[in-house]
Amino acid sequence: MKTDKAIKILKDNGHKYTNKRRDMIALFVKEDKYINAKHVQHCLEQNYPGISFDTIYRNLHLFKTLGIIESTELDGEMKFRIACTNHHHHHFICEVCGDTKVIDYCPIDYIKSSLPGVSINTHKLEVYGVCETCQ
Repeated sequence: MKTDKAIKILKDNGHKYTNKRRDMIALFVKEDKYINAKHVQHCLEQNYPGISFDTIYRNLHLFKTLGIIESTELDGEMKFRIACTNHHHHHFICEVCGDTKVIDYCPIDYIKSSLPGVSINTHKLEVYGVCETCQ
């Protein structure tokens, strides 16, 4: 997702457009990997001294609710990345740096065939390990 599309989602859902929100979204677009709230705060403090964790978490929650960002849990900590919107796929996530790689294969048809009689509403597949750079 690009910054302009995310801002349009905010506006279309009746939320204010602010420079902090724009800069937060731009950070996720630039990083394009899973990052934690502390990293977001550290990066935004340069332009917004004293920005609170409350402000960061409130916006992370809003962005996640609107589908602007995705989240995962790594080492007991929530991490976030800009949402992928181009096509259905899954991710490999590096447990060291948070970098992601697209997995175009989806096992949902196999899973559905092995669970007859159940209704699957949604799914998410994440594969965790260590990327080439971090090894």
